Amino acid sequence: MADQIDYELVGDDFQAVIVTLDPGEGVHAEPGSMMWMEDGIDMDTSTGGGILKGIKRKFGGEKFFITSFTNEGKQVARVGFAADYPGKILAVDLARGPVFCQRDAYLCSAVGVDVSVAFTKRLGAGFFGGEGFMLQKLSGDGLGFIHGSGHIQERELAAGERLRVDTGCIVGFEASVDYDIRFIRGIKTLFFGGEGLFHATLVGPGKCWIQTTPLSRFADRIIAAASAQIGETTRGGKAVAGD
Repeated sequence: MADQIDYELVGDDFQAVIVTLDPGEGVHAEPGSMMWMEDGIDMDTSTGGGILKGIKRKFGGEKFFITSFTNEGKQVARVGFAADYPGKILAVDLARGPVFCQRDAYLCSAVGVDVSVAFTKRLGAGFFGGEGFMLQKLSGDGLGFIHGSGHIQERELAAGERLRVDTGCIVGFEASVDYDIRFIRGIKTLFFGGEGLFHATLVGPGKCWIQTTPLSRFADRIIAAASAQIGETTRGGKAVAGD
């Protein structure tokens, strides 16, 4: 049974989660995500269940090791976590059932929540889903915290309700949601629509979470803008490649 932790989300576009731990309670987190911790909290790094567990996590897009924070004191203590790029943090109640998420979405979770690798059900989703064959799977009866870039919209799909989503915009979805990839129809849309070759299809019932600005898309725009500046006159003189 997972620890029943309390939390607070702070910030706007650069959010952090502040987890409150009673004596004896703990939380697992991605290495490097801790901002600060109060007295009484002990930090330890391990594979979280043996070498095989670490290998699976590595294949799932996360780090080989995982860091545990446990309140070893006699009073309530807090620890803060944040992701390494702008976005929002979601608190996901896994008592509703397991949640699948993109490979770099996991931030932290209560001790007792299992974080594992899940293979996509269909070959097409594996090749063209934007996340390869593997997603992360969070399961248990506690809280898990996942991170997405930009703003995140939550949608709860009714039974049979279908939603088509850009493959890079999916942060996660509940296990009850059916996930597949469909080819975009229409020659003009295919070549000039600017939306790629495939859409993800999510079919309810269940919740899904969609991000407005996938990190890869944001990075592409920065790279394109930086490349366009090479050779152009800017404040302070002319930009020269290699400066």
